[in-house]
Amino acid sequence: MSPLSEFRLEVLTLPVTDVDRAVGFYTAQVGFTLDVDYAPHDGFRVVQLTPPGSAASIQLGAGLTGAAPGSARDHYLVVADIEAAHRELAGHGVPVSALRHKKSVDWQGDFAPGADPDRRDYASFFGFADPDGNTWIVQERGHAAR
Repeated sequence: MSPLSEFRLEVLTLPVTDVDRAVGFYTAQVGFTLDVDYAPHDGFRVVQLTPPGSAASIQLGAGLTGAAPGSARDHYLVVADIEAAHRELAGHGVPVSALRHKKSVDWQGDFAPGADPDRRDYASFFGFADPDGNTWIVQERGHAAR
């Protein structure tokens, strides 16, 4: 059996209504870096933005997708300190949900409020949505390694 080819996730496309509003949200409020803003003709514009520390980016624009604005759901962002990330985004006016964590080690779908007391990887979360309703989940991993 031959080894599998590498498949690197590089870009996720988000459907938005107002490109400039979305760019402002993701750069000024969420802290993504603007990499590309390219509009070679009317009807087509691609904007690429990268979360801090990420190898993958998002793109949004005009003429990129037929998906309905706000239909992208539950893309994950991973942070080493969920409480700091929650404070930072909330402080920049991002409408974040409350922190929650998996209530049990053998998770049965039950959540408890706040960050996981033991700061276990993959156990603490919060969410937010962009102005169009595309949703994100922020998850903690690597807190103990800090």
